[in-house]
Amino acid sequence: MAMKRAATSAIRAFSSSSPSSFGSSGSSTRLLHASAESKKIVGVFYKANEYASLNPNFVGSLEGALGIRDWLESQGHQYIVTDDKEGLDSELEKHIPDLHVLITTPFHPAYVTEERIKRAKNLQLLLTAGIGSDHIDLNAAAAAGLTVAEVTGSNVVSVAEDELMRILMLVRNFLPGYHQVINGEWNVAAIAYRAYDLEGKTVGTVGAGRIGRLLLQRLKPFNCNLLYHDRIKMEPELEKQTGAKFEEDLDSMLSKCDIVVINTPLTEKTRGMFDKEKIAKMKKGVLIVNNARGAIMDTQAVVDACSSGQIGGYSGDVWNPQPAPKDHPWRYMPNHAMTPHVSGTTIDGQLRYAAGVKDMLDRYFKGEEFPAQNYIVKEGKLASQYL
Repeated sequence: MAMKRAATSAIRAFSSSSPSSFGSSGSSTRLLHASAESKKIVGVFYKANEYASLNPNFVGSLEGALGIRDWLESQGHQYIVTDDKEGLDSELEKHIPDLHVLITTPFHPAYVTEERIKRAKNLQLLLTAGIGSDHIDLNAAAAAGLTVAEVTGSNVVSVAEDELMRILMLVRNFLPGYHQVINGEWNVAAIAYRAYDLEGKTVGTVGAGRIGRLLLQRLKPFNCNLLYHDRIKMEPELEKQTGAKFEEDLDSMLSKCDIVVINTPLTEKTRGMFDKEKIAKMKKGVLIVNNARGAIMDTQAVVDACSSGQIGGYSGDVWNPQPAPKDHPWRYMPNHAMTPHVSGTTIDGQLRYAAGVKDMLDRYFKGEEFPAQNYIVKEGKLASQYL
């Protein structure tokens, strides 16, 4: 209960942050204020199966349903949850024509296309339980006058900690050693020949928003050379606190880095950004961590670079598409440390984004504004990071 109260307080504290900046777009806004009648709310979450009962705080799953079912139904609303989200015969598709609110997550994303938006005549609100709403056609949502919001800041600590773990795993060549133990082997040389210290290495983050800054703060005690590239330069005090140096030119920064961490949103500008040419500008043997979005990388270019040794190790938990098919080439490329999309869905993160979703639904029912920084699309305008 203490964790739940803390999570709720943290989400409420978001409202003190400064407003997001939005670009302009001409559209008619669908009335967001909920009327007195029952609303149909659909949530799309991954299925926990036998793990659902092992932790009472496992609220981010299909079975946990963000812990808001009793609250919604007590107010007369219809709450439907499913993990079946793909294709015209999916459970989600059955509810598209008459749902009012759709809740989905980056971990098991329901891809909200322009076609789905056109069919969803009653849809008013799209909520992301977590951070990152690129599974939604944001331009189509803006044109339709929909509101899109996410729980900004809910799992930034979770993701930043995960990135630090992945950096250490790659630098120390951890996974081959782990696999040796499982396979009953003992060959120190096969691990040690490409294991290094993190101290003294140059680490650069592409994107220095909430997650990137937390990562830089956590890396400072390792005595690394820290660099960052972002469209906005940090305040001098924050640069001093992190010890990170601003690099205006991305290619110049990449050529200096032993380790590159991707922390930029997926937009039309960043989609496929790291292609063969961009990867070739990095140091041979560079280590890359990507917990941002899989589509920022050119899938085959990463495979080829891992095979040639241009990339010395690649780790992340984001794929394109998600869930990743069994034949996805990243599953089989050398020197990778990939996982399913788990970095932002720790139990602590789940409690925070569940509390944030409940808070926004409560505001929606009351006709109140959301915390300003949670808006991704508002009144036909996109948040600046998606422009």
